[in-house]
Amino acid sequence: MFEDLFRQFWWLLFPLAGFAYGAWQSWLSYRANQETLDLIKTYAASGREPPAELMNKLSRRWHDDDEDDRPRYRRRRERTWYQVVLFGLLSCGFAFAAITDIYGAGEAFTIAAFVLGAVCAATLVQVMLDRNGPTV
Repeated sequence: MFEDLFRQFWWLLFPLAGFAYGAWQSWLSYRANQETLDLIKTYAASGREPPAELMNKLSRRWHDDDEDDRPRYRRRRERTWYQVVLFGLLSCGFAFAAITDIYGAGEAFTIAAFVLGAVCAATLVQVMLDRNGPTV
């Protein structure tokens, strides 16, 4: 029963893993904000003014248009040779799975191979046209 269910819906592992990762990141962000608030409470209990950087740390999440040089918001998405190789190999893997008709899902693997091949080609073009030169 569960084996058949897994064979039909094996692809659900990827979105579920993405949801789990997002939940983990949200929990880590919550914990960091809680620790920042606890530190601000410590300053308030001792009658001292908390540093401006500490207060800005809480408001950065909501005001990302401020002068904020954190790489999370201002980072340029750089394409690298690593990504070209990764997407190319993934595309080859899915193409092999489509040709050998693993699990009887050749059509699904064909679609995945074409999508990853397109992402590989787009990444390759972006790396080749990058004015600053490709990064490793």
